Formats: sequence, C-alpha cells, structure tokens
Amino acid sequence: MKKFFAVSVLGLVLFSLVSAPGFSQDAKILLDKVITASGGRTVMEAIKETTFSGTMDLVQMGLSGTITVYHKEPNMQRRDMDIMGMVISWGFDGETGWMINPETGETEYLPEQAQEDSKNEALGFGNSWMLYPEKHGITFADKGKEMVKEKECLLLEMTFENESTSLIYIDPGTYLPYMMKSKTMSQMGIEVEQDTIFGNYTKIDGLNFAHLITIYQDGELFGSIVVDEVKFNTGLEDSFFKKQ
Repeated sequence: MKKFFAVSVLGLVLFSLVSAPGFSQDAKILLDKVITASGGRTVMEAIKETTFSGTMDLVQMGLSGTITVYHKEPNMQRRDMDIMGMVISWGFDGETGWMINPETGETEYLPEQAQEDSKNEALGFGNSWMLYPEKHGITFADKGKEMVKEKECLLLEMTFENESTSLIYIDPGTYLPYMMKSKTMSQMGIEVEQDTIFGNYTKIDGLNFAHLITIYQDGELFGSIVVDEVKFNTGLEDSFFKKQ
C-alpha cells in the first residue's frame, strides 16, 4: 500500500511544472515572464520530448529508490520507479492512463478519477500547457503576493478544464517557479495540503530545469527527488507510453 501511495504522490509532484478566455492581463504578463525565465518560447517549442532520471527519498514512508520520467508533448507521459527493489511503472498515452499495481504485479487501467488526474499531470509536466493554455482549457489568475520562508513570491492560480487548481509561487528575482501548493491524499486517506519546492535550477540545452524537488505535507517533510540527468528529443515512440 505504501508503494501505491508513493506513485500517487509523485504524480502530483511531477505535475507541477499555464491566455485563455477570462484570464487577466496581469496573469498573462506574469506567465510571459515565467516563459522567458524558463528559456523562452523558441527553446520550449523546440522540445518535443523530455527524459529525466534521479533518486528519491520518501522520508515519511521509509522508502527510497530511483525514478525515470519520460514525457512527449503535449500529454504523453511515463515514469518507471525502482523502490526498494520493486519496479513500478505508470503511463498516460494521451487518452488513457495505466499502471502496474505494486500489490499484484498486474498492468491495469486507472480508475475514473485517477484517469482525469493523470490527464492533467501528463499535460502539466510538459511545455504545451504554458505556451498554449487556451488549447487545453487552462486558465490563470493573478493572486498577488505571499511570503514564503522570508521570500515574497508572486502567485499564479492555475485552473484546469476539470476545475482542479494549484497555486504556483514564483520567485520575483528569477521569475522561475519556487513552489506549488496543492491538495493530495495522505497515507491515511485524509486530504492534506502539499507544498512542493523547486531548487537547484540548471540550464540544459537552454531550458532551466529544477534538479531538486522537496515535498512537504501539512508542514512536515514528506520526501525529495534529486535529478541526476536530463535529456531532450531522444526519439521516443508513441507506443512506449501505451499499456502493454
């Protein structure tokens, strides 16, 4: 059960990194600054696929392992994790989500609500949601400023087509995402507030990519991911993201 919960939490983490009807001029200006800081439209549009790998430490669960995430624009994603010797895979092929159940070892389609969450996650991981939000029914709202650990961050509220929302905290010095605030389920099945903090940004082929992700739930450290390698445009086939 712990391993299944780990898959769900990491999904929300990876989802973090969106001018549509009704979005304010201030929100559009701020989003454009984030795009420029991230590397610019030309760099982002040239990236059709992203692969990153690293290590993860799930402190609250007493688990650790490795993770590799694959993404193909706009909304195909797969992640393979090795947690304490158990390999767990999850994928979304652009229409349907699936995962290998860590309890049974069987490959299964995700339940209805998880399908919707996986759709948003797969879209949210790439660049299309930021460059062309109107194509995906995504809107933004400027929510002013808020202090986070002695840093006054700029706030963008991101709303998906299914009305799920997240708050993106933007560093005013760099205009890169500093934190994402969202809701998730704890190991006990209770809704908790999750803060995902991004650090150690490094430019890879012109794109600023966070190499450290730290996760807090209701103010307590949950875990972290350290990214070791990032690659773009490696020729991933659509079939790689489908349920086998």
